[in-house]
Amino acid sequence: MKKLLTGNYAASYGAILSRAEVISAYPITPQTQIVEKLSTMVAEGKLSAEFINVESERSALAVCMGASATGVRAFTATSAQGLALMHELLHWTAGARLPLVLVNVNRAMAPGWTVWCDENDSLSQRDTGWIQIYCESNQEVLDSVIQAYRIAERIMLPVMICMDGIFLSHTQEIVDVPEQEKVDRFLPPYKPPVFLDTSSPHAFGSLTPPPVYFEFRYKLQQAMDEAQAEIEETGKEFGNIFGRNYGLLDEYLLNGAEIAVVALGTVCGTCRVAIDRLNKKGNKIGMLRIRTFRPLPKKKVLEDLRGVKKIMVIDRNISYGHHGILHQEIKSALYRELNIPVFGFIAGLGGRDITPEDIEQMVNYTLKHEEPDTDILWWGVNR
Repeated sequence: MKKLLTGNYAASYGAILSRAEVISAYPITPQTQIVEKLSTMVAEGKLSAEFINVESERSALAVCMGASATGVRAFTATSAQGLALMHELLHWTAGARLPLVLVNVNRAMAPGWTVWCDENDSLSQRDTGWIQIYCESNQEVLDSVIQAYRIAERIMLPVMICMDGIFLSHTQEIVDVPEQEKVDRFLPPYKPPVFLDTSSPHAFGSLTPPPVYFEFRYKLQQAMDEAQAEIEETGKEFGNIFGRNYGLLDEYLLNGAEIAVVALGTVCGTCRVAIDRLNKKGNKIGMLRIRTFRPLPKKKVLEDLRGVKKIMVIDRNISYGHHGILHQEIKSALYRELNIPVFGFIAGLGGRDITPEDIEQMVNYTLKHEEPDTDILWWGVNR
């Protein structure tokens, strides 16, 4: 069934079709519409779930953790300062191996006060142990929520689905909403191996001696490594049923490209427009969209970038005192493997527009320089 949906409502339908059983969230723009829709569906009896009102984002995640620990599907959503308030419990959720799903509608961190997007909020949580998937379209948002539950429940790690605020959350696109019967076939009921049950006692959250704690973290990293194959297998099976394939990365015109543009999120759609224009003029430009930021698929990144002469990374974020976060990750992946110049551009912070013309100019700068002049190439700054 085709529907005209915002990215927020696409996320809502993803949770509905996944048969989320406990939903808890606190309102924050630009995320609020996701849980407004879900609360309405629960109130009208169209969704069989518990919707639990709380006083903060931290409490929302605490509720979802408790629900997940009892063996039910839990869902929450947030943005920016809300995600920051969840920070402590993001570590708890991953460390406890709870397979819940969170949709983060990317919003720039305050101050200044803004409801527009950049990706600093979720990227600053990259070390908490959550799988992170970045979406380019509203269709991908819906599809990714459904896939996230299957991935999470198979490897027992939480999944964060990220979409650019306003650009996706409040923009309508035609979205193919799958039939519930097909989704049920793809995503069977959750049956955890161990959960809180008075009839079958287990110890949860007890004091952990250092050797055991170390083993826990080793196994968490192993699960992250295993997640790469699971994400690909899940995306392929999803494609077999619904006709839309997903993977760790998304390549565009990379075969034979001399320059590869690397980016996350909605700017990739703008990149496609700019790349098409540039290639019509005789250039050889391709793009690598990073869909799965955690775990970062290093081997696939190397395979896709092998053979290009230059790489330019567009970051809608910054690690203050260093440089763009995706830029860092790509350079780290290349270390000792590929000796290719990497140009790092910072653009679009706080929702500032990134146009096809901007990207064309970035590419032209990269074409004219053998090496970047600096680690941070600020694009569009008024000086």
